Amino acid sequence: MPEFAELRKILMHDHPFTFLLEVVVRTIIMFVIILLALRASGKRGIKQLSIFELVLIIGLGSAAGDPMFYEDVGILPAFIVFLVVISLYTLVTRLSDRFVKVEKILEGEPLYVIRNGKLLTDSFRNSGLSQDEFFAELRLRNVEHLGQVRTVLIETSGEFSVLFYADDEVRYGLPIFPDELQRKLTGNENCDYIACAKCGSVRRGNVPSGEGAGKLVNCAECEVCEWVEATNAKRIG
Repeated sequence: MPEFAELRKILMHDHPFTFLLEVVVRTIIMFVIILLALRASGKRGIKQLSIFELVLIIGLGSAAGDPMFYEDVGILPAFIVFLVVISLYTLVTRLSDRFVKVEKILEGEPLYVIRNGKLLTDSFRNSGLSQDEFFAELRLRNVEHLGQVRTVLIETSGEFSVLFYADDEVRYGLPIFPDELQRKLTGNENCDYIACAKCGSVRRGNVPSGEGAGKLVNCAECEVCEWVEATNAKRIG
């Protein structure tokens, strides 16, 4: 029957119906590959969305779009892809809700990068963020220097949770605006406090006299000798 032949072409094109089983296997494999790729991309690669939400978007995007304008992509295989991806998504999210270890493996854990006003260099390195990206995120939250910040936590979604010091608790810290970061010091004799431009560690300046007066040494935290004048300006929200 011509009508059935035309309908079969729309649904399956030239593929046999047994191809649907292959579609299921292909979809499962690609689901896992996408999940692993997003997990490996780090938090900045999934910002504002969970890994599972991105997997759902990526997995369903092609399945929904291709049958719309590719003649050789049948609607029925695409529909099977939808069913498998949504089923896998539901299964994985339920496993994550039920088992904490599964959630940690798939989505990771929140990562502290500043605690008690101190930049945690190892954690920051593991975050996959560059210093420019990190400081840009803080500037968007009206942060002028690191001494204003008590805690920064990078959530599993890549979003920042920031806790601030009260005005009377603000300490000296590394300024995070580009023009101030570029003003590297050649000596510390005119500064009350100086901050490492690499890791944010703060130390006293104004060595008054004797050996070491006015000289800059390597930072004890990161072994880099790049210093700027620290500030303790209060935060203006």
